[in-house]
Amino acid sequence: MVPILGEAPNLSGSQARILAGEPVADWQHPGGKLRELGAARLDDAELLAVIISSGTKGHSAEAIARDLIQRFGSLTGLANRPLEELLSIKGLGDVKMLRIAAALERARRAANEIIHEKERKTK
Repeated sequence: MVPILGEAPNLSGSQARILAGEPVADWQHPGGKLRELGAARLDDAELLAVIISSGTKGHSAEAIARDLIQRFGSLTGLANRPLEELLSIKGLGDVKMLRIAAALERARRAANEIIHEKERKTK
C-alpha cells in the first residue's frame, strides 16, 4: 500500500519495476501515478491535476494544471490569487475553482499547524 504522503518503504508491483528501470504502463491521468507511486512522486502540476479531476474538450486536467502553474509561477503564486481571478482560466469552472481553493487552504492550515507545533516544542 502506498502512503498518501511520502514514499512506501517496501516497494512492490509497478513501484519496484520503475526503480529497476523496467517499463510500466503509461498513466492516462496523474491519479493512476499517485495510486501506484504515492503523492511524493508527483510534481505540483500532477497533484493539481488530481484535484482538478477532469479537463474540458481539448484541454486535459494536467494541461489546465500546468497552465495554472505557468501563469502564476507556482502553487504558492496560485494560492495567493483571489478566487475570482481563477474563474478567467479556460476549463476552470466554479467546482474546480472551489476544489483548488479548498485544497490550498487545507495545505496552508497544515503548514501553520506544523509551524505552531514546532514553536511549542522549542518553548
